[in-house]
Amino acid sequence: MTTLPEAGYEPATTAWPVLDMDERRVLGVLAEKGKTTPDVYPMSINALVAGCNQKSNRDPVMNLTDADVETALVKAQKKGLTFKVTGGRVIRWRHALYEAWQLNKVELAVLAELLLRGPQTEGELRARANRMDPIEDLDGLRSVLRPLAERRLVVYLSPEGKRGTVLTHGFHAPEELQHLRVEHVGRVAIIEEESLPVTPDRAAAPDQPGWEARLAEVLAEIAALRTMVTALQADLATVREQVRSLREALGM
Repeated sequence: MTTLPEAGYEPATTAWPVLDMDERRVLGVLAEKGKTTPDVYPMSINALVAGCNQKSNRDPVMNLTDADVETALVKAQKKGLTFKVTGGRVIRWRHALYEAWQLNKVELAVLAELLLRGPQTEGELRARANRMDPIEDLDGLRSVLRPLAERRLVVYLSPEGKRGTVLTHGFHAPEELQHLRVEHVGRVAIIEEESLPVTPDRAAAPDQPGWEARLAEVLAEIAALRTMVTALQADLATVREQVRSLREALGM
């Protein structure tokens, strides 16, 4: 028996729902495992927890509990993105991304990698998505990305056609997306500056405090904040596990 998305759901075409970190990870895992290990798909909660928390092909590494994963699945179901498969000994879950987002196989592979790892360069994305569905080269990837970008399913964080161009999925909150743009535009500018040939004018130019110095400071601050957030996520996961163990001990 299959539990379909809730009645009244209408797929979005131009504005996509914001997905929190847990939803992104769960959906990415469902899409990935459906392609790479179809024998374990649809997936049980236990299998999803293991897939969400694995240390390879994930950024950041997370420590989700059964309750976290189930909550994310239900939230995604309300958005028409997952559905429950019942009738066996264990309840299992499937994604509904092909239908909800109107994707082909390669497009889903690309979005799955972005959901699992977040912002990436085109080169990184091609290599990683290629393990799910073949993408011959960067031109092949760009032909896949073009319609996705037109539909806002993927978003460029730095100008297209530049060395180190970075993109992400289209399910961030506006403030999060703006933060990512600031971070990655600055990084691409630094990469381009470093790749320029040394000319007499550039070699003789003295170091000057200005926007470049301020940009370096901002990037360092961002890196420090990301480290703090990762540490806080790990602490929160530890507290959740302790609460769960305490409830089990108390028979709650």
